[in-house]
Amino acid sequence: MNSKDISNGILRAIATIVGIGVLLFFLYKIQSVIVYIAISAVISLTGRPIIGFLRDRLKFNNLLAVALTMFLLLGVIVGLIGLFIPLIVEQGQNLSLLNIDQLQGNIKHIYTEFISHFNLGEIAKDEDPLASSSLLSKIDFAVIPEFLNSVVSGFGSFSMGLFSVLFISFFFLKDSKLFENGLMTLIPDNKEIRLKNSINKIKNLLSRYFVGLVFQISVLFIIYTIGLLIVGVENAIVIAFLCALINLIPYLGPLIGGCIMILLTMTSNLGSGFSDVIIPTTLKVILVITIGQLIDNFISQPVIFSKSVKSHPLEIFLVIIIAGLLFGIIGMIIAVPTYTVIKVILKEFLSENKVVQKLTKNL
Repeated sequence: MNSKDISNGILRAIATIVGIGVLLFFLYKIQSVIVYIAISAVISLTGRPIIGFLRDRLKFNNLLAVALTMFLLLGVIVGLIGLFIPLIVEQGQNLSLLNIDQLQGNIKHIYTEFISHFNLGEIAKDEDPLASSSLLSKIDFAVIPEFLNSVVSGFGSFSMGLFSVLFISFFFLKDSKLFENGLMTLIPDNKEIRLKNSINKIKNLLSRYFVGLVFQISVLFIIYTIGLLIVGVENAIVIAFLCALINLIPYLGPLIGGCIMILLTMTSNLGSGFSDVIIPTTLKVILVITIGQLIDNFISQPVIFSKSVKSHPLEIFLVIIIAGLLFGIIGMIIAVPTYTVIKVILKEFLSENKVVQKLTKNL
């Protein structure tokens, strides 16, 4: 190898690094567009069963089936906004979600009542009862109002994003092979059949997965709503929807949602007797959370994971934990669909590998 070959190799390596850097910078600048495409892909995968039913069972033509599906999905979005956002904005002050000082004061009051009720006065000798607990003093109470404020403020400037998502989703549903045909131009001819098989299998698996998630949230929302209404918790629908939605975060979601539900229940009953109102109501809410999580863990989730992504629960657990350590909460949310896509591709292109055979034997 002479000096010319070495210099050419160095130049090619530099050009490759620069090209990768430019590509990453480009993707960073258009990250909002990537998010729109990702959301549209999820919507199109969720809407595929509806289109299939309208087209195959009711004999609608493709355009009419897509139009009705988009109308249905848009109706759901508008319904959620019309139902929940005004309630959250109007009653956010009552929930102590928009006033961090009031929220922190409520927590102090509950803590004081708890110490007094269980005769734990030695712990509460300090003037500030909140500061006497190192655990409570480290809690960032601004998380809840910041989260709600970000959601509410986001709806004030999301019209462009909503239009983009609906526009992209329409064409993803109308031309189901649009994305597939784009990939085919980048794939060698001898790999096209395998790629088509992979895409079809990925569409089917992820469609069932996202529809299953909608079913899971709906079931949990209904259980929480009925339970909180029976218990007599104020703003039951808003609290139930918020906690059911947070349940999308694997493993951490149920814990966070349960803590928020208990906290809001206790703060909404301030002024009532601690031993005869707050504690009994909180115990009933804990029972509602327990029933909801038992149904979710032993019925909803097994159905979703076993019937859709076809992966072992331990396998799913490890994937979610690893994704969470690497990419945080976002990684935990996208871990299962991403892992499913990787498994399908590996099975089609590396089916002779023994490790791949073990991982994909159920696909």
